[in-house]
Amino acid sequence: MAVVSRGFGGRREPTEKPLPPGQFLTEDFPVLSAGPTPNVDESRWEFSIHTETGEAHRWDWAALQAMDAEDVSTDIHCVTRWSKLGTGWRGVPLDAFFADVETEDDFVMAHSYGGYTTNLPLDDLLDGKAWLAYEFEGEPLAPVHGGPVRLLVPHLYFWKSAKWIRSLVTQADDVPGFWEQNGYHAYGDPWLEQRYS
Repeated sequence: MAVVSRGFGGRREPTEKPLPPGQFLTEDFPVLSAGPTPNVDESRWEFSIHTETGEAHRWDWAALQAMDAEDVSTDIHCVTRWSKLGTGWRGVPLDAFFADVETEDDFVMAHSYGGYTTNLPLDDLLDGKAWLAYEFEGEPLAPVHGGPVRLLVPHLYFWKSAKWIRSLVTQADDVPGFWEQNGYHAYGDPWLEQRYS
């Protein structure tokens, strides 16, 4: 069952910046979730990357905070048709996590606390395209928006920016995640309006 906050409905407002097709501008930050919000305390949070060799690379909250973080200003676009422009995030680029990870796989499955999954090409997480974000607009990321840490992949529809991120598992094939198994597009480019399969 989806949970929707106020601000979910809206109308297209005039904007100087073009929006992807079919999107409307919102000033709110609507919430859409597939289930209840997990309560993940920072002291229990851990992120891991698992490769085809069975090797696991792990980081806890202290390790995340010790890494070089970036401030990211970006637009976000939800498959449910809202767009929010110029959002401010702070997080660690995925490139830093993959620096010592060796894999021949071309895809990953993102796993979240609470059981949510989504599939992504590995190339869409590297070269400055994605972050593990833990702040939004200068404040700790609220649980309802994916805190303590969410994946941020702003060039794709926002369901690909998995909330409550727990791990990435590399895959040779593009196996669909939760929403993709339920009819959402395997890739999700908002500029191509890749909403559904």
